[in-house]
Amino acid sequence: MLPIYYSDIFPISLPEGHPFPKDKYALLRTRIGAHWADRVRMEVPPPASDEDILRAHSVDYLQRFVSGDLSPREIRRVGLPWSKSIVKRTRYAMGATIAACRASLAHGVAVNLGGGTHHAFPDRGQGFCWLNDTVIAARAMQAEKRAGNVLVVDCDVHQGDGVAAMTRNDPTIFTFSIHGRNNFPFRKQISDLDIPLDDGTGDDAYLDALESGLDAVTQRFSADLVVYLAGADPYEKDRWGRMGLSKSGLASRDRRVVGRFTRAGLPLAITMAGGYAPDVRDIVDIHLGTIGAAIEAISP
Repeated sequence: MLPIYYSDIFPISLPEGHPFPKDKYALLRTRIGAHWADRVRMEVPPPASDEDILRAHSVDYLQRFVSGDLSPREIRRVGLPWSKSIVKRTRYAMGATIAACRASLAHGVAVNLGGGTHHAFPDRGQGFCWLNDTVIAARAMQAEKRAGNVLVVDCDVHQGDGVAAMTRNDPTIFTFSIHGRNNFPFRKQISDLDIPLDDGTGDDAYLDALESGLDAVTQRFSADLVVYLAGADPYEKDRWGRMGLSKSGLASRDRRVVGRFTRAGLPLAITMAGGYAPDVRDIVDIHLGTIGAAIEAISP
Protein backbone atom coordinates (compact mmCIF):
# COMPACT_ATOMS: atom_id res chain seq x y z
CA MET A 1 0.00 0.00 0.00
CA LEU A 2 1.29 3.44 -0.95
CA PRO A 3 0.83 5.95 1.91
CA ILE A 4 -0.69 9.20 0.57
CA TYR A 5 -1.39 12.32 2.62
CA TYR A 6 -3.55 15.30 1.71
CA SER A 7 -4.79 18.58 3.16
CA ASP A 8 -7.34 19.89 0.65
CA ILE A 9 -10.31 19.08 2.90
CA PHE A 10 -9.66 22.49 4.45
CA PRO A 11 -11.19 24.83 1.84
CA ILE A 12 -9.66 28.11 0.74
CA SER A 13 -11.46 30.93 -0.99
CA LEU A 14 -9.92 32.49 -4.10
CA PRO A 15 -11.18 35.28 -6.35
CA GLU A 16 -12.96 34.29 -9.56
CA GLY A 17 -10.45 33.52 -12.28
CA HIS A 18 -7.49 33.11 -9.92
CA PRO A 19 -4.86 30.89 -11.61
CA PHE A 20 -4.09 28.70 -8.59
CA PRO A 21 -5.58 25.27 -9.47
CA LYS A 22 -7.26 24.53 -6.16
CA ASP A 23 -9.71 22.06 -7.75
CA LYS A 24 -6.93 19.72 -8.84
CA TYR A 25 -6.50 18.18 -5.39
CA ALA A 26 -10.03 16.79 -5.04
CA LEU A 27 -9.99 15.65 -8.68
CA LEU A 28 -6.67 13.92 -8.14
CA ARG A 29 -7.91 12.06 -5.07
CA THR A 30 -10.98 10.93 -7.00
CA ARG A 31 -8.86 9.65 -9.90
CA ILE A 32 -6.46 7.85 -7.56
CA GLY A 33 -9.37 6.16 -5.83
CA ALA A 34 -10.82 5.08 -9.17
CA HIS A 35 -7.52 3.62 -10.38
CA TRP A 36 -5.88 2.22 -7.28
CA ALA A 37 -8.32 2.06 -4.37
CA ASP A 38 -6.78 -1.20 -3.18
CA ARG A 39 -3.18 -0.04 -3.67
CA VAL A 40 -3.11 3.18 -1.64
CA ARG A 41 -3.89 4.42 1.84
CA MET A 42 -5.03 8.04 1.81
CA GLU A 43 -5.33 10.06 5.00
CA VAL A 44 -5.16 13.54 6.45
CA PRO A 45 -1.94 13.99 8.49
CA PRO A 46 -1.44 15.86 11.75
CA PRO A 47 -0.66 19.55 11.20
CA ALA A 48 2.88 20.84 11.49
CA SER A 49 3.61 22.32 14.90
CA ASP A 50 5.28 25.66 15.63
CA GLU A 51 8.37 23.68 16.61
CA ASP A 52 8.41 22.01 13.20
CA ILE A 53 7.96 25.27 11.32
CA LEU A 54 10.50 27.23 13.34
CA ARG A 55 13.31 24.94 12.23
CA ALA A 56 12.95 26.66 8.84
CA HIS A 57 11.21 30.00 9.45
CA SER A 58 11.74 32.95 11.75
CA VAL A 59 9.59 33.48 14.83
CA ASP A 60 8.56 36.92 13.60
CA TYR A 61 7.39 35.68 10.21
CA LEU A 62 5.47 32.71 11.63
CA GLN A 63 3.71 34.93 14.17
CA ARG A 64 2.73 37.47 11.54
CA PHE A 65 1.58 34.76 9.13
CA VAL A 66 -0.61 33.12 11.77
CA SER A 67 -2.11 36.42 12.94
CA GLY A 68 -2.47 37.95 9.48
CA ASP A 69 -0.22 40.86 10.36
CA LEU A 70 1.29 40.91 6.87
CA SER A 71 1.72 43.92 4.64
CA PRO A 72 -0.20 44.14 1.35
CA ARG A 73 3.15 43.81 -0.42
CA GLU A 74 3.95 40.56 1.42
CA ILE A 75 0.57 39.12 0.48
CA ARG A 76 0.92 40.22 -3.17
CA ARG A 77 4.33 38.50 -3.30
CA VAL A 78 2.70 35.20 -2.39
CA GLY A 79 -0.20 35.72 -4.78
CA LEU A 80 -2.82 34.14 -2.51
CA PRO A 81 -5.22 36.02 -0.23
CA TRP A 82 -4.50 35.55 3.48
CA SER A 83 -7.20 34.00 5.66
CA LYS A 84 -7.45 31.92 8.82
CA SER A 85 -8.45 28.97 6.67
CA ILE A 86 -5.31 29.28 4.55
CA VAL A 87 -3.20 29.24 7.72
CA LYS A 88 -4.89 26.01 8.81
CA ARG A 89 -4.54 24.39 5.42
CA THR A 90 -0.89 25.44 5.19
CA ARG A 91 -0.13 23.82 8.55
CA TYR A 92 -1.71 20.57 7.36
CA ALA A 93 0.11 20.76 4.02
CA MET A 94 3.40 21.07 5.89
CA GLY A 95 2.32 18.16 8.08
CA ALA A 96 1.59 16.10 4.98
CA THR A 97 5.19 16.33 3.80
CA ILE A 98 6.46 15.50 7.28
CA ALA A 99 4.13 12.48 7.34
CA ALA A 100 5.25 11.42 3.85
CA CYS A 101 8.88 11.57 4.94
CA ARG A 102 8.19 9.47 8.04
CA ALA A 103 6.20 6.94 6.03
CA SER A 104 8.84 6.70 3.30
CA LEU A 105 11.49 5.94 5.91
CA ALA A 106 9.27 3.14 7.21
CA HIS A 107 7.84 1.81 3.94
CA GLY A 108 10.10 3.01 1.11
CA VAL A 109 7.86 5.50 -0.75
CA ALA A 110 5.13 7.91 0.33
CA VAL A 111 3.35 10.91 -1.16
CA ASN A 112 1.95 14.31 -0.25
CA LEU A 113 -0.71 15.24 -2.81
CA GLY A 114 0.20 18.88 -2.23
CA GLY A 115 3.43 20.42 -1.04
CA GLY A 116 6.48 21.42 -2.99
CA THR A 117 6.24 24.99 -1.68
CA HIS A 118 9.86 25.67 -2.49
CA HIS A 119 9.72 29.46 -2.97
CA ALA A 120 9.18 30.34 0.72
CA PHE A 121 12.16 31.89 2.54
CA PRO A 122 12.80 32.02 6.31
CA ASP A 123 11.19 35.44 6.66
CA ARG A 124 8.76 35.64 3.73
CA GLY A 125 6.62 33.75 1.30
CA GLN A 126 6.31 34.12 -2.46
CA GLY A 127 5.05 32.36 -5.57
CA PHE A 128 2.01 30.65 -3.97
CA CYS A 129 4.22 29.45 -1.10
CA TRP A 130 3.61 30.66 2.47
CA LEU A 131 5.89 28.14 4.22
CA ASN A 132 8.59 25.80 2.92
CA ASP A 133 7.46 22.21 3.41
CA THR A 134 10.63 20.68 1.98
CA VAL A 135 12.96 22.25 4.53
CA ILE A 136 10.47 21.91 7.38
CA ALA A 137 10.11 18.17 6.72
CA ALA A 138 13.82 17.54 6.14
CA ARG A 139 14.73 19.19 9.42
CA ALA A 140 11.94 17.40 11.25
CA MET A 141 13.41 14.06 10.14
CA GLN A 142 16.84 15.17 11.29
CA ALA A 143 15.52 16.39 14.65
CA GLU A 144 13.71 13.07 15.15
CA LYS A 145 16.97 11.22 14.32
CA ARG A 146 15.26 9.42 11.44
CA ALA A 147 17.60 10.77 8.74
CA GLY A 148 20.94 12.55 8.72
CA ASN A 149 21.51 13.49 5.08
CA VAL A 150 18.57 14.60 2.95
CA LEU A 151 18.64 14.94 -0.84
CA VAL A 152 16.15 17.28 -2.53
CA VAL A 153 15.43 16.53 -6.19
CA ASP A 154 13.40 19.44 -7.55
CA CYS A 155 11.86 18.92 -11.00
CA ASP A 156 9.38 21.77 -10.79
CA VAL A 157 9.94 24.09 -13.76
CA HIS A 158 10.77 26.93 -11.36
CA GLN A 159 14.02 26.87 -9.42
CA GLY A 160 13.68 25.90 -5.77
CA ASP A 161 15.10 29.21 -4.63
CA GLY A 162 13.75 29.16 -1.09
CA VAL A 163 15.07 25.67 -0.42
CA ALA A 164 18.47 26.59 -1.87
CA ALA A 165 18.72 29.77 0.20
CA MET A 166 17.63 28.10 3.44
CA THR A 167 20.11 25.24 3.13
CA ARG A 168 23.05 27.01 1.48
CA ASN A 169 25.33 26.51 4.48
CA ASP A 170 23.90 23.15 5.53
CA PRO A 171 26.02 20.24 4.24
CA THR A 172 23.42 17.72 5.42
CA ILE A 173 20.81 18.84 2.85
CA PHE A 174 21.79 18.61 -0.83
CA THR A 175 19.66 20.54 -3.31
CA PHE A 176 19.36 19.57 -6.98
CA SER A 177 17.11 21.77 -9.14
CA ILE A 178 16.45 21.24 -12.86
CA HIS A 179 14.41 24.19 -14.09
CA GLY A 180 13.75 26.81 -16.74
CA ARG A 181 16.67 29.19 -17.17
CA ASN A 182 14.50 32.20 -18.02
CA ASN A 183 11.55 31.42 -15.76
CA PHE A 184 10.53 32.59 -12.28
CA PRO A 185 12.27 33.26 -9.95
CA PHE A 186 14.14 35.79 -12.03
CA ARG A 187 16.75 36.20 -9.29
CA LYS A 188 18.01 32.66 -8.85
CA GLN A 189 19.70 31.27 -5.75
CA ILE A 190 22.59 28.79 -5.81
CA SER A 191 21.62 25.15 -5.31
CA ASP A 192 24.22 22.45 -4.72
CA LEU A 193 23.47 21.44 -8.31
CA ASP A 194 21.50 23.58 -10.75
CA ILE A 195 20.63 22.52 -14.29
CA PRO A 196 18.98 25.47 -16.06
CA LEU A 197 17.25 24.63 -19.33
CA ASP A 198 16.23 26.85 -22.22
CA ASP A 199 12.65 27.68 -23.15
CA GLY A 200 11.07 24.98 -25.28
CA THR A 201 13.30 22.14 -24.06
CA GLY A 202 11.60 18.89 -25.10
CA ASP A 203 11.43 15.37 -23.78
CA ASP A 204 14.72 13.96 -25.03
CA ALA A 205 16.94 16.89 -24.05
CA TYR A 206 15.24 17.18 -20.66
CA LEU A 207 15.58 13.50 -19.84
CA ASP A 208 19.24 13.47 -20.88
CA ALA A 209 19.93 16.46 -18.60
CA LEU A 210 18.00 14.83 -15.77
CA GLU A 211 19.98 11.59 -16.06
CA SER A 212 23.30 13.46 -15.96
CA GLY A 213 22.12 15.39 -12.92
CA LEU A 214 21.03 12.26 -11.09
CA ASP A 215 24.36 10.62 -11.89
CA ALA A 216 26.22 13.63 -10.47
CA VAL A 217 24.07 13.76 -7.34
CA THR A 218 24.55 10.11 -6.48
CA GLN A 219 28.30 10.50 -6.89
CA ARG A 220 28.54 13.63 -4.75
CA PHE A 221 26.12 12.95 -1.89
CA SER A 222 25.21 10.00 0.30
CA ALA A 223 21.54 10.40 1.26
CA ASP A 224 19.42 8.77 3.94
CA LEU A 225 16.22 10.24 2.52
CA VAL A 226 15.16 11.76 -0.81
CA VAL A 227 12.44 14.40 -1.22
CA TYR A 228 11.21 14.60 -4.83
CA LEU A 229 9.30 17.66 -6.05
CA ALA A 230 7.46 16.31 -9.08
CA GLY A 231 6.15 19.50 -10.66
CA ALA A 232 3.60 19.22 -13.47
CA ASP A 233 4.61 22.62 -14.87
CA PRO A 234 7.36 21.58 -17.33
CA TYR A 235 4.36 20.44 -19.43
CA GLU A 236 4.25 21.93 -22.93
CA LYS A 237 0.77 23.44 -22.38
CA ASP A 238 1.44 24.93 -18.94
CA ARG A 239 0.60 28.62 -18.90
CA TRP A 240 3.83 29.54 -17.10
CA GLY A 241 6.12 26.59 -17.84
CA ARG A 242 7.76 27.72 -21.09
CA MET A 243 9.06 24.17 -21.56
CA GLY A 244 8.17 21.53 -24.15
CA LEU A 245 7.62 18.29 -22.24
CA SER A 246 4.78 15.97 -23.20
CA LYS A 247 2.73 13.98 -20.72
CA SER A 248 4.62 10.85 -21.72
CA GLY A 249 7.92 12.68 -21.21
CA LEU A 250 6.87 13.72 -17.72
CA ALA A 251 5.78 10.16 -16.94
CA SER A 252 9.21 8.97 -18.05
CA ARG A 253 10.80 11.59 -15.80
CA ASP A 254 8.84 10.25 -12.83
CA ARG A 255 9.73 6.63 -13.55
CA ARG A 256 13.40 7.53 -13.84
CA VAL A 257 13.54 9.51 -10.60
CA VAL A 258 11.41 7.10 -8.58
CA GLY A 259 13.11 4.03 -10.03
CA ARG A 260 16.61 5.40 -9.50
CA PHE A 261 16.15 5.83 -5.76
CA THR A 262 13.86 2.93 -4.95
CA ARG A 263 16.22 0.50 -6.71
CA ALA A 264 18.99 1.91 -4.53
CA GLY A 265 16.89 1.26 -1.44
CA LEU A 266 16.59 4.96 -0.55
CA PRO A 267 13.41 6.20 1.14
CA LEU A 268 11.54 8.56 -1.20
CA ALA A 269 8.97 11.19 -0.20
CA ILE A 270 7.14 12.75 -3.16
CA THR A 271 5.37 16.11 -3.31
CA MET A 272 3.34 17.33 -6.28
CA ALA A 273 4.64 20.94 -6.49
CA GLY A 274 3.40 23.22 -9.31
CA GLY A 275 1.20 22.81 -12.35
CA TYR A 276 -0.77 25.54 -14.13
CA ALA A 277 -2.12 24.15 -17.38
CA PRO A 278 -5.35 25.93 -18.42
CA ASP A 279 -7.20 22.60 -18.37
CA VAL A 280 -6.98 21.25 -14.82
CA ARG A 281 -7.47 17.74 -16.19
CA ASP A 282 -4.04 17.93 -17.80
CA ILE A 283 -2.47 18.75 -14.43
CA VAL A 284 -4.31 15.85 -12.81
CA ASP A 285 -3.19 13.48 -15.58
CA ILE A 286 0.45 14.41 -14.94
CA HIS A 287 0.18 14.06 -11.17
CA LEU A 288 -1.59 10.73 -11.68
CA GLY A 289 1.43 9.58 -13.67
CA THR A 290 3.64 10.44 -10.68
CA ILE A 291 1.44 8.32 -8.39
CA GLY A 292 1.55 5.52 -10.94
CA ALA A 293 5.34 5.57 -10.94
CA ALA A 294 5.34 5.30 -7.14
CA ILE A 295 2.88 2.38 -7.15
CA GLU A 296 4.89 0.64 -9.86
CA ALA A 297 8.05 1.00 -7.78
CA ILE A 298 6.56 -0.77 -4.77
CA SER A 299 4.72 -3.47 -6.72
CA PRO A 300 5.91 -7.01 -5.97
